[in-house]
Amino acid sequence: MPHQLKLQPESPGICRVLTSTGLHVGNLKLIGGVWKFKAIGVDASGQIVPGGGPLTDKHNTTFAALDEAEMTSILSSKTSY
Repeated sequence: MPHQLKLQPESPGICRVLTSTGLHVGNLKLIGGVWKFKAIGVDASGQIVPGGGPLTDKHNTTFAALDEAEMTSILSSKTSY
């Protein structure tokens, strides 16, 4: 069973994607009428790594709508964090 992910609205057109423990693993951005996942990681010195992190292989995945269940199913399958 995939780990549950949560959406946290930031502004119109941007939502943070968080794990159940609150780890920020990316953002969903409304681009051209579709929601595009942008992975985010942090390097050893604490710097943000765009496209990095535990969901780097899901970077640029698109969604027609903001749906936590669908997003969780697609983004967290075969991923451990």
